[in-house]
Amino acid sequence: MNFENQVALVTGAASKRGIGREISRQLVKRGAKVIISDIDENMLNDAVEDINQEKGSAHGLLLDVTNQDQVNEKMKEIVNDHGKIDILINNAGITRPTRVLDISKEEWDLIFNVNVNGTFYLTQAALPYMKENKYGRVVNLSSVSGKRGGGVFGGSHYSAAKAAVTGFTKAAAREMAEYGITLNTVAPGFIATDITGGLLTPEKRAEIENGIPAKRAGTAEDVAYTVAFLASPGASYLTGEEVDINGGSHID
Repeated sequence: MNFENQVALVTGAASKRGIGREISRQLVKRGAKVIISDIDENMLNDAVEDINQEKGSAHGLLLDVTNQDQVNEKMKEIVNDHGKIDILINNAGITRPTRVLDISKEEWDLIFNVNVNGTFYLTQAALPYMKENKYGRVVNLSSVSGKRGGGVFGGSHYSAAKAAVTGFTKAAAREMAEYGITLNTVAPGFIATDITGGLLTPEKRAEIENGIPAKRAGTAEDVAYTVAFLASPGASYLTGEEVDINGGSHID
């Protein structure tokens, strides 16, 4: 996979052991100019410095994906500064393990604002530029929770939001295919990140892994390699798909 002369935006990508940072790393290693966005400035600066140690081309962008006006402004800046936008990875997301009877309206709105509205805002902002160039790759992060209803960490609001991401992606893929633009979704299962590591005891993690046919947690690299393929020129005839990355824990 070669991403020379391509411009990519990866949202929510600052976390040290997160999926977004690893996606950014894999794209940079393969020649892309990557804009890493997040709302945490300190972690964002660390991510850029970390990835550029490998002689890459990563740039930081402070961005609140729930602010549509800001999203539109920043997308315009990216295109003005770099000439185009070829790849959009909607990785920014948030979850809560709250049970359905305890979910407040505020928490429901928070989950949907980040996971669904953010994905919509970024995608809608990027598509006109991709359409003009007759080329684009959009990869949205869903979750196994959106397919089977719940999981280790996500409540019903999270499951609903991730199912919505998948439905949105499929419908938009139909509309944009004729313009050389593909939209796909990946649905990770249990992935070992900073977030999951901080919420599980060693005993609970062992219990979860024992229930996975692959007998291990997934890694950020497992997800990033798949995302990189979907974002590549070689995936031009693959659109509207949802790719499961879960070690066999959920098989359609």
